Amino acid sequence: MNQHTLHIHAQSKPEVMERVLRVVRHRGFNLCALNMEQDCQQLRITVTVESGRPIQQLWSQLAKLVDVSRVDDCHAGSEEHLSSLRA
Repeated sequence: MNQHTLHIHAQSKPEVMERVLRVVRHRGFNLCALNMEQDCQQLRITVTVESGRPIQQLWSQLAKLVDVSRVDDCHAGSEEHLSSLRA
């Protein structure tokens, strides 16, 4: 199984964390670690997940969430970075 760390930037709303965790579960990824930092308007979530599935499946679904403004994938041991920004 491959491990990936995703950095998610989102609006600070109570339902955002629930939506992120639901997408992780529905896409078949196991949650290994979770960290959340919050200020007045911004929520920064770092999740480490593992699965044999391609990380792009999870990444693209998280990027589609309405309150998510950015998702970065920083795969351990790799310089490959995926990024999604909303205008």
